[in-house]
Amino acid sequence: MKSWERAWQQALRWVFFSVSHRLDQISSSFSPFTVRQLSEITAKILSSADAIDATVWSRLAAASGPYNPFVQQRFFNALERSGSACEKTGWKPFHVSIEKEGEVIGIVPMYAKGHSQGEYVFDYAWADAWHRAGGEYYPKLQVSVPFTPATGPRILCNRDNKEDLSAIFSTLKQICQKTGVSSLHITFMEKNLWDIANQNEFVCRMDQQFHWQNAAYSSFDDFLGDLASKKRKNLRRERKEALANDIEIEHITGASLSEKHWDAFFAFYLDTGQRKWGTPYLTRSFFTEIQNTMAEETLLIMAKRNGRYIAGALNFIGENTLFGRNWGCIEDHRFLHFEICYYQAIDFAIENGLKTVEAGAQGSHKVARGYLPCATYSAHWIENDSFRDAISKFVDEEKTYVERDINYIEQHSPFNSNVELRDLREIRVKET
Repeated sequence: MKSWERAWQQALRWVFFSVSHRLDQISSSFSPFTVRQLSEITAKILSSADAIDATVWSRLAAASGPYNPFVQQRFFNALERSGSACEKTGWKPFHVSIEKEGEVIGIVPMYAKGHSQGEYVFDYAWADAWHRAGGEYYPKLQVSVPFTPATGPRILCNRDNKEDLSAIFSTLKQICQKTGVSSLHITFMEKNLWDIANQNEFVCRMDQQFHWQNAAYSSFDDFLGDLASKKRKNLRRERKEALANDIEIEHITGASLSEKHWDAFFAFYLDTGQRKWGTPYLTRSFFTEIQNTMAEETLLIMAKRNGRYIAGALNFIGENTLFGRNWGCIEDHRFLHFEICYYQAIDFAIENGLKTVEAGAQGSHKVARGYLPCATYSAHWIENDSFRDAISKFVDEEKTYVERDINYIEQHSPFNSNVELRDLREIRVKET
């Protein structure tokens, strides 16, 4: 481990220690309360995902929209039981169960945090500004799926009941006030929920990712037919070169997954994570947990050379979307990352009738591979009025730049000029 990595980890441990006592006080002193002006609404804080009745969680997740693997209780259990998302790593479970007239109407998976790592919506500058102004930014409350920059329901409830949703936003603001934290953040939320957050005076922020859209393609070549000639040739060349060194690709899911696959993938994950980011977020036991509980929703795309696995990508399968999550390798081969993370994902989506491939955060290089810009949304409650006003002005200006960038990229997309990007996004995928 490099000296700067040791210093960084020591600094993080100090931060965790300095806020952990306050988090413990918040948790131990927090009791169920009735929401002001909504006497029929009661909120409870729970210290683990599995403290919530599984039947209730499943009912509310189903009512929240199309099936999304990341909002299932099984996924949160895997993160927490494996020690990936826990107080020691700065993710103290602080889940909210909201009841109306004795019935649970909403679940908000939430964490009390002493840092801003693993979120992918960056607020480090906000934390620094509040610290320089004499305030304490941490702990804060984070409504998100840890380490997962994928859009989905962040409040599990009947998505069509606007009255209940507004009541839940009011509840979250009151939790922020009662705990004395600086702020509450909801990240990678769906647009409809973002609009309701805006109506409830949250600061609403926009960013972008790059997603591939399936226009009912019958094959990868069919997709290539929608690209400009030069881009089409480039993608064919990249796919050919990626597999030039006798590399074979395997798609592994369901009962075919085994511990040997996870051992190999974890080695890739550690090697790549340590080279790029320092300490990876997920523990080895996380992957065993998802194999035991979510194997049918899990897809490993693995590369093998000379009988040995050398690279791989972890994906999760939703109702309409393939979510690319983690990548790693122990050998470097030109274009292999693109092949495994982007092109093989497209192959799988076409074969299985999935509308969208979300290949993770950032990465404007994805555009040349047929991935288009897509807005992402977050909402933020800042307790201090003046600080909230300052951040609101910042995100309003930021939003203008994001919208301009999305528009510019779309005007210079790799698709043929006769392909309407709006139509491409809206075409329904045929059943396969």
